[in-house]
Formats: sequence, structure tokens, C-alpha cells
Amino acid sequence: MIPESEVSFAGSFLDRADRLRADDEAMHIRFHKGSLALPFWWGKPLFELTQEGPRLVWLSTDDPLVADSCGDSVFMGLDDAGRAHFATDVSHIAPPDQQPAEFVDRRTLALSETRKFIDLRSIMGEIDHRDAGIAAAAKGVFEWRRTHGFCANCGHRNRLVHSGWRMECPGCGRQHFPRTDPVVIMLVLDHDRVLLGRSPLWPERMYSLLAGFIEPGETVEEAVRREVMEEAGIEVDEVRYVTSQPWPFPASLMIGCTGRAVTTRIERDPAELEDAIWVSRSEVERALSNDHPDITLARPGAVARVILRSWVDGVVAGVGSSASARVG
Repeated sequence: MIPESEVSFAGSFLDRADRLRADDEAMHIRFHKGSLALPFWWGKPLFELTQEGPRLVWLSTDDPLVADSCGDSVFMGLDDAGRAHFATDVSHIAPPDQQPAEFVDRRTLALSETRKFIDLRSIMGEIDHRDAGIAAAAKGVFEWRRTHGFCANCGHRNRLVHSGWRMECPGCGRQHFPRTDPVVIMLVLDHDRVLLGRSPLWPERMYSLLAGFIEPGETVEEAVRREVMEEAGIEVDEVRYVTSQPWPFPASLMIGCTGRAVTTRIERDPAELEDAIWVSRSEVERALSNDHPDITLARPGAVARVILRSWVDGVVAGVGSSASARVG
């Protein structure tokens, strides 16, 4: 098992305090009495750029930037002192980004030389662990709100309730909750080799672990086996859980597993992968050190890189023995 502290976006220093979310009047009072708010602009949280790295900017809720945003805020929880923390949408302060983002969105909106709205994906390897978990949760909720404004049952516009964590339809009464899409990502091993794949949309030379969405009615283990067979034509038998990572791009939960390869001949689905290869542990170690001529790995903060590092370091081992793996 990999400690949560090693995985970006996992963990938080706040008690989510769901028990308090239903009391709208009490939450309104709490917002205006010594609470803190984290501003978001079009899905990007506000960071202070310090010598130690980027840190989230928590403003007093009477700060002019957030003071009028109580109704659009999300209650994130209580700290150890019982002080409430909110995330607030301040997208009204400037138009959204107009140009399409690259693979990593490095566009920002600056309030000062050191305070900027920055996309989480672009700096996820630099963010303090406890900051990252809160920012990911808030980003996920705001993205859900942006895309689920109308009731899927009857078409009425939804209204926010439960301190920003739920929507209700005034037309039919249907309740709507933030969605999370489960995704398996797998360390598929054959002896001392790991299976890596490459999407045609990725930067040049980038490879990573295979991954895919869990389908209705599937277990995690079944999803691992199906996805590896569909994408690379490799049969997998034993599967074990390793770690997980909230992935707010836009709303996934990455479920990391190890899987034992029973076959080794790759039959790649060109619609899914541009390339798929078996890579030795020593080659992965070189790639993690940015010393491989042909392979770069997922950037720091991505769970794929965490799992690969843990495998190279011996923290994560394969399942059972792959001595019986066969070609074909």
C-alpha cells in the first residue's frame, strides 16, 4: 500500500462536517462570522507564489473579492479550531480563457505579482499535500455545477442546496449529487517488466500505465482485466489494489492496481493506443530520473508516476508469480 501523503489530491486538513451542510441559515451566518474562503476563477484556485512553493490563498469572507459570494460558495469543512472554510466562485471578475488549453494548461489570471489563479494540473507536483486535497474537492464540485445546471429528469433549472454539495429540481423534486467517475489504472507486470502505453494525444515520448473507466456492473478486478485486454491484447489474472487518487479533470477517482500478465504478446488497439511496450525496471528507473532517450513518464503528482516509483523502489510488488506467463 502507498501512503496517502505520497499521492497528490489525497487527504485534507479539514473535517468535511457533512452534519452541518443542511442548515442553510446557520451556514449563512457562519460564512459571515470569521470564516475563510478560497477563490476560484473558471476552475482555477488562487495561489500565493512563495519561495517554498505555491500555497492556496484563504481570504477572510469579508474580503471584497468574496464577500458577496455566500450563495455560490461550497462549504469545504472545519479546521482544528472549528473555523469554517469555503470555496467561492469569482469567475465574474474576468472573462474565461479564450484560447484552447494545451495538454497542461499554464494560462493564469494574475491579481498581483505573487497571487495568481493557476490550473491545478500545471502545478500539481509543487502543491502542498494538504492544500491539494481541498483544491481538488472544490474544483470537482465547481465543474459538476457548471455542467449540471438543469435537471436530467424534467429539464428545469436546478437550485443549489446543502451548502453547495447538492442540487434540487424545483420542478420534479429530484436531487442531484456531485458525480465521481471510477477509473482503474494498472501496473501490469511480467516478471521484471511493466506494460506501458502511449496515447496519441500526449506529448512526444510520453508513456504511462494503462487506464480506463469502470463500466456498470463491473468489479475493479474485472475492469482491469477487460481494459488491458481491449487496449493491448494482454491477458491478466490476479489483481490487487494499491492506492487511489482523486483526479478532478474533471471528476474521476483513479483506482491504482497491480495485475499479473498471463500472456505477453501485445496486440494493440490503434483507436486506444499509439504504442504499447514492455519496459524493464531499470529502464523505468532511468525514465523517472529523466535519463531515458525514448521514454518520459507522467509528470510529478500523477498517480501513475507514484505507482511506478513505488515499484522501482520495492514498495509495491507484483502479485503472485508471473513465471507461468506465456507468449500469445
